[in-house]
Amino acid sequence: MKLRLNFLVPPPVPAVLPKGLELEVSSIKCRTREDTLRAAYAVLTKKYRGYRLRTVTRLLELFDVDVAALWAKNRFLHCTNLNYLLEIMLLHSGKFSEADIRFRWTTVNFLSPHQYMQIKLDDGQWVDADLWGAVYGIEFGSHAHGFHSGSLTAKR
Repeated sequence: MKLRLNFLVPPPVPAVLPKGLELEVSSIKCRTREDTLRAAYAVLTKKYRGYRLRTVTRLLELFDVDVAALWAKNRFLHCTNLNYLLEIMLLHSGKFSEADIRFRWTTVNFLSPHQYMQIKLDDGQWVDADLWGAVYGIEFGSHAHGFHSGSLTAKR
């Protein structure tokens, strides 16, 4: 298991991906950056989701950066791990560079730290991506923050 000591800073993107993840990256290569981002977003939000309670009860999983181990999981991942997988998919798609991806921090319910991403599109606009909040109704282009953290119950 690969661990990171500082979960606030994203780990380096691996050069080699697990086979399943590599296949998914191949499937998301679209004509535009936005289409590629939406495709990667759809893959990850279908496979994973955020859980409010598990975010607290599984704190040690914040430090896991083993891509194969993360990809092998289903359902719950922390926001930082979800964002790491999205970064990997976008960079390996060939449509994005590190300069096109920003990690941002906010708080949910003014208490819980929460990471989301901003991604630069072809037209130079930045769009928010909050994979963790998707299950709570946070739509593509927005992010959980303050009391704007979606419904109290999951949508699926």
